[in-house]
Amino acid sequence: MIHLPLASVFVFAAAVAQAETRISTLEDVHLDTIPRTVEEHARIADVTALAVDFSKPEAFETLSAGKATVRVRRNRDAFSQPSENMEFDKQLNFRVGNGLFKKIWVSSPSSTRASDGLGPLYNARSCQRCHIKDGRGHPPEANDENAISMFLRISVPGGDVPDIEGFHATQPHPSYGGQLQDFTIAGLPSEYRLKVSYQEIETFLADGERVELRAPSYEAANPGYGPFGGEAMFSPRVAPQMIGLGLLEAIPAADILALADPEDADGDGISGRPNVVWSREFARAMLGRFGLKAGMPTVHEQSAAAFSGDIGISTPLFPAESGDCTALQVGCLAAPDGEDPERDGFEVDQTAMDLVTFYSRNLAVPSRRNVDDAQVLRGKEMFYQAGCPACHQPKFVTHRLVDQPEQSFQLIWPYSDLLLHDMGEGLADERPEAVANGREWRTPPLWGIGLTQQVSGHSYFLHDGRARSLLEAVLWHGGEGQAARDNVAQMPRVDRDALIAFLESL
Repeated sequence: MIHLPLASVFVFAAAVAQAETRISTLEDVHLDTIPRTVEEHARIADVTALAVDFSKPEAFETLSAGKATVRVRRNRDAFSQPSENMEFDKQLNFRVGNGLFKKIWVSSPSSTRASDGLGPLYNARSCQRCHIKDGRGHPPEANDENAISMFLRISVPGGDVPDIEGFHATQPHPSYGGQLQDFTIAGLPSEYRLKVSYQEIETFLADGERVELRAPSYEAANPGYGPFGGEAMFSPRVAPQMIGLGLLEAIPAADILALADPEDADGDGISGRPNVVWSREFARAMLGRFGLKAGMPTVHEQSAAAFSGDIGISTPLFPAESGDCTALQVGCLAAPDGEDPERDGFEVDQTAMDLVTFYSRNLAVPSRRNVDDAQVLRGKEMFYQAGCPACHQPKFVTHRLVDQPEQSFQLIWPYSDLLLHDMGEGLADERPEAVANGREWRTPPLWGIGLTQQVSGHSYFLHDGRARSLLEAVLWHGGEGQAARDNVAQMPRVDRDALIAFLESL
């Protein structure tokens, strides 16, 4: 664990306090909205109320994404469909965006000028290489250095305290930047090789069932640009699934903030709080929604940051042609780039970014399965009895939007509050991100989770893929999730199996 100097702790605490007093000023400046009427507010409160009758499905429960929901495909393309309510003339934009998402980038100079600019340092050669089939990535197996859609974020304590809500208690590593890249163009050393090993932890449930959890240990081996130093903080990240992002972006910030209870005023042991981040796009503090710690405010900013950090591609929002290279990586900064006057001097211009953003916003959520099955209904009741909805908020209604009909005024079922929660020491990475501390993670949406094996070819869950099943993922819950975890562990086998069946139906 890295400890901040005492003076930094006081500064950080003051900044967080300032954030919480000003949090009510957060606005959805990224959306062109139509205000709700008093009658609509009443209807929304009624339709998003938590379930109380588990004898039958709720109205519209099969439509996880409202009218944007698509029929389930029985192959690996289940997460790669456009919003069902998308107008025909927009589907070309979706497919062009898909092409850019899957494009394999090459290093400069190259005869394929439209595809050069890779690196110099990178984690993948395309977006699809991490978000495999628009689903989850997965970590390397033990002692396998070929990490698959996984990397380590890196930072050191410190950073300035800007006059914004999102105080960053960390800053990029002076030699390695904000994340470690394990690949590089010819002639340059890569930053590291990721090694992982696992220790099996034996756990017994109340009925005697034995479960093996695997606790990972990570090593940033073969550092290419000098030692990391004792203050370096690392955080393992596996690429999350891509579905429903535009709908999450369209949830009113006020509805998310209404669920926050940072002081646990209601005494239920759940003290979710929002991450407040600085938006490079809008030059203001905004509600964080995307990323494993809710460190990004919009789909566009998340996508542009990934181009820069993961592939080394410049965009108008992140214009550095050398990506995440630092001032100390002289050879990296001097490497040729693919910036092109025909693309406004970037490797990906704003037109292309708009297409990638449109694609990412409109990857559709498949419909629920087996919602009226008796075991699934029993599992839903167990989900509620265990206390899971305290973080995994079932329903929201999105904003009315002027220019995004696909996401406008939809009843959606993401099963997430998009807030930060302390998940205990077992899942802690000890690395702050904006307001989030080293034990906090954003509640991940659960929609589509039952299709993970079908789409991604594995059933690895949590931020680093350590859990090999949904039950293992539940049993890793600590902190604010401890009570729910213990409730599941105490269930009879028949009820626990029903709970898993319910999750697999999402």
